[in-house]
Amino acid sequence: MNPLRRFLGTPEAVAGAIILIALFAMALTAPLIFPGDPQAIAGPALLPPFQDWLLPLGTDRLGRDVTAELFHGARTSLAVGLAAAAAALVIGAVVGTLAGFAGGLVDEVLMRVTDAFQTVPSFLLALAFVSIVGPSLGVVVAAIALGAWTGPARVARAEVLSIRERDFVASARVIGMHPLEIAFREVLPNALPPVLALSSVIVAAAILTEAALSFLGLGDPNRVTWGGMIAEGRAVLRTAPFLSIVPGIALVLTVLGVYLAGEGVVETTAVRRSLS
Repeated sequence: MNPLRRFLGTPEAVAGAIILIALFAMALTAPLIFPGDPQAIAGPALLPPFQDWLLPLGTDRLGRDVTAELFHGARTSLAVGLAAAAAALVIGAVVGTLAGFAGGLVDEVLMRVTDAFQTVPSFLLALAFVSIVGPSLGVVVAAIALGAWTGPARVARAEVLSIRERDFVASARVIGMHPLEIAFREVLPNALPPVLALSSVIVAAAILTEAALSFLGLGDPNRVTWGGMIAEGRAVLRTAPFLSIVPGIALVLTVLGVYLAGEGVVETTAVRRSLS
C-alpha cells in the first residue's frame, strides 16, 4: 500500500496533519493578511471578541489586534520549533555516530558529556542560557537545542553500534575508505530513521519551552509569541480571560497536531519497514 494512503488511513495522523496545515497557513499568510506591525495599536483597549469584524478576536490591554498577534505568533512558534529540532537532531546524530563508530575512549568521553547534559533539566538549561546570553530568537533556538540533542545522540549511538559490524561497513574498510567517510556516508544514513522518529517530540517540546520562556519575559522582545500573549493576559485574567485563553488554545492545538502527525509518520514508516 502507498505510504501516503497508509498515513491518511490513520485518523490521528489526519487530525494532526489538518492542524499543522492550518498552522502553516497562518504562519505563511500572516504578513499578507496582517502586513503591518502586529504590536501596533489597532483599536480600543480590551475589546471583547466578535464585537468588531475588523478585530474578530478583540484587542489586548494596549489595543493591539489579538488576531494579528495570533497569526504572527504562529510564525515564531514554527520557526523556533523547527530550527531547534533540526539543530538538536544534527548535533545528536553527529555525536552519536562518532561515539558509536569510534568506540573506546571517544565513546566514553562523548557519552559522559551526554550524561552531563542530561543531568540538567532541559528547561532549566534553556532558562540559564537565555538569562546569561540575552533573549533573542537565535539564542532561544540554541538554548532549546542544547537541552534536546542528548536523546537523538543516544539513539544514533545505539543504531551505529549495531550497523558498524555489518558486511557493507567491512567492505568499505577493505577498499580503503576513511573512517569518517564510512561513518557519515555509509553508517549514518542507515541509522537516521529511528533518530528522525524523535523529531515530533522535540518540535513539540521546543514550542512549549519557547512559550514558557516568553511567558517569563525571556523571549525575543521584537517578536510576538504565544507565551508572551498568555503572560500579557494574566494581569486581566478575570475581566478579559480571552487574552490568555486564545493563545493557550493555539499552543495546545499546535503541540497536539505535531505529536499526532509525528505518531502517524512513525507508524507509517514502521509498517513500511516491516513489510519490506
